[in-house]
Amino acid sequence: MEPSPLPQADLTAPEPGPQTSDWPLSLDGVRFLTPHFMVEQLARHPLTEGLYPTAMGYYPQAKGHRMQRRRHNDYLLIYCIDGKGTLVCDDRSYQVGQGDIVLLPKDHAHAYRADDKEPWTIYWLHYNGRLAGNFYLHTQMTTPVLNIGVQPRVVRIFDGLSELRRSAYQLAEFVQGCHQMQALLSYIALLVRQKQPQSGKSMDWERLRAMMQERVHGNLNLDELAAASNLSKYHFIKKFKSWSGQAPIQYFINMKIQRACYLLDSTTKSVKQVAAAVGYNDAYYFSRLFKKTMGVSPSEYRTHRRS
Repeated sequence: MEPSPLPQADLTAPEPGPQTSDWPLSLDGVRFLTPHFMVEQLARHPLTEGLYPTAMGYYPQAKGHRMQRRRHNDYLLIYCIDGKGTLVCDDRSYQVGQGDIVLLPKDHAHAYRADDKEPWTIYWLHYNGRLAGNFYLHTQMTTPVLNIGVQPRVVRIFDGLSELRRSAYQLAEFVQGCHQMQALLSYIALLVRQKQPQSGKSMDWERLRAMMQERVHGNLNLDELAAASNLSKYHFIKKFKSWSGQAPIQYFINMKIQRACYLLDSTTKSVKQVAAAVGYNDAYYFSRLFKKTMGVSPSEYRTHRRS
C-alpha cells in the first residue's frame, strides 16, 4: 500500500516561530524549544547574535511524524541517521534516508513525513541569527537533501546541543551551545563539498588528498594531479578551486608547510633538514615560502612558538 501523499504547503499565511510537530515524544526522544526571553537575549548578545538555536530535538523511529509549514522565520536542519522519510519543497518530492541531511532556508514552504514502514530517526535543529544566511550559503548545497553519511562527529555535536534542555536557561550554557552550532554547520559545509555531485566527471577528493600526502616529501605537478582525476588541467583546477577555495598547487604547498611546522615543533632537525624533508633542497627558498605562509621564518617559528 502506497503511503498517503504529503499535504501541499501554502505560502499565504506566515507562521511565527519554530512551530514544531505534535508528534508524541517517546521516552528516549528530545524536544527542546528556546524560550522567547532567551531568544531575545541571544539575538542581542555579541557572542551569540550571529547564530543561535530556536528549537531542537531527537526523534527515534518517529512513526507517524509529519509536519507542514506555510512559512517559517528560521532555518531548519534535519539529519536522518536511520529509516526513511519524504520531503516536499519547491513543488518537488525528495526521498530522505540514512545519512541524509535536509537544509532549508527561512520563509520556505515545505512539508515532510516519516515513512510508514521504516520511520526515520532524526536529529533536527531550528536556528537563526545574523550569520544564519551566511552559514546556509557556505554549505553550497544545490538541493535541499544531500547524503553525507552517518557521521559520528555530527551526532556528537547534536547530542551536545541537546544538553541545553538541562541548562536552566543559563546564558553561559547557551553561549557554548551557539559555538557548537557554528562548528556543526561549518563541518557539514565541509562534508557537503566532499559529497556534492559535480557536473561532468566526479573527483575522488580523498584519493587526491592521500596522493598529495604521500608526496609531501617530494614533488607533484598539475599534470599528474589532473591525470589522476581523468580531467584536463583546466577542468581539474576549476573543480579543485570550487572544492577547496585554493589552487591545487597552493593546497599542496600548504600541506608541506603544515608538515614543516610539525617537524619544527616535534624534532631537533635543522631548518635545512626540515626543508629537505618536505621536498625543498634549497633551504633559502623554503624559508621564503614558509615566511610567506606563516608570517615568520622557520627559525623564528621555532624560537617564538607559543605553548
